[in-house]
Amino acid sequence: MPVSEASHKDSDNFLSWSFERPEDNTSSVYLNGSLNTQNLSRLWQETEKRIDEDNTKNLIIDAGKVNYLDMSGQAYLLHFSRLIEERGGKSQIKNLRKDFADMLGQLSCFDCMEKTAYPKSSILEEIGKATIKLGHDARDFFTFVGQFVSAFSHALIRPGTIRWKDVYLNIENVGAKAVFIVCLIGFLMGLIISFQSAMPLRMFGAEIFVARLLGLSMVRELGPLVTAIILAGRTGSSFAAEIGTMKINEEINALTTMGLNPVKFLVVPRMLATMLVMPFLTLFFIIFSLIGGALVMLSLGFPLITYINQITMSLTMADFAGGMFKAVIFSLLVSWIGCVRGLQTTSGAKAVGLSTTSAVVSGIVLIAITDGIFAVTFYILGI
Repeated sequence: MPVSEASHKDSDNFLSWSFERPEDNTSSVYLNGSLNTQNLSRLWQETEKRIDEDNTKNLIIDAGKVNYLDMSGQAYLLHFSRLIEERGGKSQIKNLRKDFADMLGQLSCFDCMEKTAYPKSSILEEIGKATIKLGHDARDFFTFVGQFVSAFSHALIRPGTIRWKDVYLNIENVGAKAVFIVCLIGFLMGLIISFQSAMPLRMFGAEIFVARLLGLSMVRELGPLVTAIILAGRTGSSFAAEIGTMKINEEINALTTMGLNPVKFLVVPRMLATMLVMPFLTLFFIIFSLIGGALVMLSLGFPLITYINQITMSLTMADFAGGMFKAVIFSLLVSWIGCVRGLQTTSGAKAVGLSTTSAVVSGIVLIAITDGIFAVTFYILGI
């Protein structure tokens, strides 16, 4: 028997409901009218109150006379059904129109899918995924190397086919706009390394050898290495972002459709520009690092001519040529990895960011590995 009735009327929307006294811990709710946002608030509050007061274990919602149901109404039905089930009871929605029941079923399935707990990947699975990704990267590496060698060889044979305007523009972006940061970091590194080296050597009266230490380390090792790392963060990421954005906007597909080779059209000018400017940037880095070292030596009371003589006596043309050769190889790695990551960009809002990050990280790792290979090779060759 119904023990309470209530209704709510708003314009043409009408909703009435009644609650039946619990029998065997089972309560029943009878609904009539439009179950929508405008008139659901009182019913929701009343249902919560009745369930708590009657200590309801099982719930039956009779929706046979419901003639309108929106998302709020579906939320009402799902909420109280699951509330009873979470308390260990049973719930049932009776006599709901078929179209309303279909809508409710779709919402219920979608909600369950969101709350599904997917099992975490095991360590072996993660290792397998990493191995597969490494294999794909190696495949893309060799594919890209072949494409670039083919396009670059064709460009050397026919220089007129190179887009020199793009080369000049990239020289400005890669080289001219990077001179300040390269010179600044070179100056600071020369200053810091000289000062930190001079203090321990001062105990033995050997401060003068700081000049030799700085000259060798900058020309043979730190000059090309640090310059390459700067370009990996500045230029490699820029190449990946530019080409990745074109990939997402399907501009690369448009180039292919028009019969243009994307590698020749986009990659060759960028790599050529990086190869041309990298030795000069390395030279600027070395010069300003030596200027920073000169300030430290002057502050320690050594004449400038003594500092210069120590540097010239410690360096040979082989050292300088080795440093410049490293710079050229590093420039190839920086521009190559930036272009490859750009061409590997997938669709999605985070794709360009992921490609940019991957270009920087991969570039720095490759530079470090290659520098280690150079160190071992030069040692074996006696250079």
